[in-house]
Order: sequence, then C-alpha cells, then structure tokens
Amino acid sequence: MIACIGAGVIGGGWAAYFLAQGHDVVAWDPGPDAEARLRRIVEAARPALNSLGLPDDGWGSLTVAGSLAAAVQDADFVQESAPEDLELKRSLLADLAAATGPDTIVASSTSGFPMTDMAVRAVDASRLVVGHPFNPPYLIPLVEVVGGEATAPAVVKGAADFYRSIGKSVIEMDHEVPGFVANRLQEALWREALHMVANGDATVEQIDASITEGPGLRWPVHGPCRTFHLAGGEGGMAHMLDHFGPSLQAPWTRLGAPSLTPELRDAMVDGTATDRSFAELVAERDRAVIAIRRAVEDARRG
Repeated sequence: MIACIGAGVIGGGWAAYFLAQGHDVVAWDPGPDAEARLRRIVEAARPALNSLGLPDDGWGSLTVAGSLAAAVQDADFVQESAPEDLELKRSLLADLAAATGPDTIVASSTSGFPMTDMAVRAVDASRLVVGHPFNPPYLIPLVEVVGGEATAPAVVKGAADFYRSIGKSVIEMDHEVPGFVANRLQEALWREALHMVANGDATVEQIDASITEGPGLRWPVHGPCRTFHLAGGEGGMAHMLDHFGPSLQAPWTRLGAPSLTPELRDAMVDGTATDRSFAELVAERDRAVIAIRRAVEDARRG
C-alpha cells in the first residue's frame, strides 16, 4: 500500500498514477476540502491514464484517512507532496519518519530543497529520500531520486527501483545537486524568457512558439546535448564545440534572475491569458503529451 501525504496538484497526480498502476492508495491532507479536491484530480487524470493503456479494471482502491498516522500505518512506500515550505517539510518528514515502520521508504516530491536540509529534525533520516516528479506526475515519466547525507544508499536504490517498477524514467543521483537537474535547465530557459519580455525583445507568444515550433520538437527524442551533437554533422559534438565554441562567449544570455517588477508580472500574466478554461488546457496538454510519447516510442522501435 502507498500513502500519499498532501493531495494538491502533485500529490493528487501521484495518487492517480499509483492507483492506475494497481496500487491501493491511502491519502491524507489537512485541507478542509482535501478529499473532494483529490477525487476531482484523480478523475480528471483517468482519461489520460486509460489512453496510456491503464484501464479502470486494473486500478487500486483510494482511501482518504483522517490523520497522518492512520494514512501511513500500513504503508510500504510514502510519497510526501506538501507545499514547498522548508519548515513545514522539516516537521512533516520528522513526523513521517517517526510514524512509519523500519522498512518503509519516505520520498519527498520537493522541487528544490535538498534532503539533507529537510531531514534535520528526523530521529532516523536513513529512510528519507527525494523522489522529485514533474507535473503532471501521472503523465510525465521523469523522477529524480537523490538521498541526503543521512539517507542509506539502499533506500536510494530501493526508491529508484520502485519508481522504475511502475513505469517511471529515473535519474538516480549519487549526490545532491542544488535545484536538481531538470529544474536547473528549465529555470535557465525561464529566466531568459523573463528577461526578453522585460526588455521588450520578444512577446510571451513569440517565446512559446520559439520552443514549441523549434527545439522543443527535437528534445523529446535527443535532449539538448545530443541535439547539439547532431548539429555538428558527421564531426559530432567535437566539431560543434570547435566550430561554434567562440560564440559561447557572445553576450546573448542574461542568466541572472530579472527583477520581478509589477510591469513584468503583468506582461507575463497578460501574455498567457486565454478564454479557454484550465480544464480545457490540461486536457489539451495531456492529449498532446500522450501523442508525443507514442510517436517517440514508435520512432525508436523503427
């Protein structure tokens, strides 16, 4: 049985995925409307998961517990998805470490905090590990797994093996990296986008199109490094670096974070405004990601 602690967008997405993989899930969230919100998230994810070949008749059961202790008392694996608040994470992970059995792995969905910083209040931090997903967890395969200084190596491996067993693509880190891997890469792109809007270099619409109609089409297949390897022709990455290396010194990028002025905030909000509902956009995204995943899988099979 899997316990999902926190039932927001991430926790609910995890619950939907675990259920679709046939696991029984017990969830807990202190919010007054947590159960209704969780069930809405699960039901909204169901069509996408069905489309991925996970029919309703193979799903596990969902229970919402009245307390944290009740949620985790029989858990084999715990996925914590509380808000990104360091003090909250510290207290919650300490409680989870104390309330779970000696063989239960407790994984945090944190998107930024290292486990070493979050585990400081846990009496036994050896079973605490980061299992960082990407939104939505029921659809995006990637999970970054990394332990803290006190995490047992067997726990890191155990968490990684568990995620792989349910169809996740795992980056198993051997040490903590500030901001993790994928977040740092997408943060660099995000900062550049904010700078270009702030400086009037490009609109939000132009920036989004530059990715969806450009390099974004290549990244599901090869990623940024292999993409540049192919850009070097038959000479590969070596030719790419030798030929274009000097341009790396060109003052194109502004990787420092721009000031989030009211004007920049308004420009970003206005640029992403739409008459379409949140549910419509989520459904479109899910259909598109499924189609892309299927197309990439077909291409790799030849």
